[in-house]
Amino acid sequence: MLDTESLRGIIASMESNLHWNEEHPLRELSLALTRCDDPELMENFLLQLFTPSEVQEMGKRWALVCLLDEGMSQRSIAKELGLSLCKITRGSKELKKEDSAFKKMIDSV
Repeated sequence: MLDTESLRGIIASMESNLHWNEEHPLRELSLALTRCDDPELMENFLLQLFTPSEVQEMGKRWALVCLLDEGMSQRSIAKELGLSLCKITRGSKELKKEDSAFKKMIDSV
């Protein structure tokens, strides 16, 4: 977790570097996303930001994490979503971590 001073430094760095920070490539985007409380705006933003295939891939990755959390088997998820077991195993490992961001996001919905 970043402290306020570190976060300010990252933001200042991005502001002086065309909104890009090599060490934290998603930081500014993450900040923008957390400030949006309109699900329709968020969905439209993501649809415009990513290609249709990237949108499909991200949607499937979110679905796989949710299905794992609900207890569905990895093989069933692979069959249902057409994903490789490698992607599902990676999702499973991330979900099982002690301070899992996946779990926190699932629980926040």
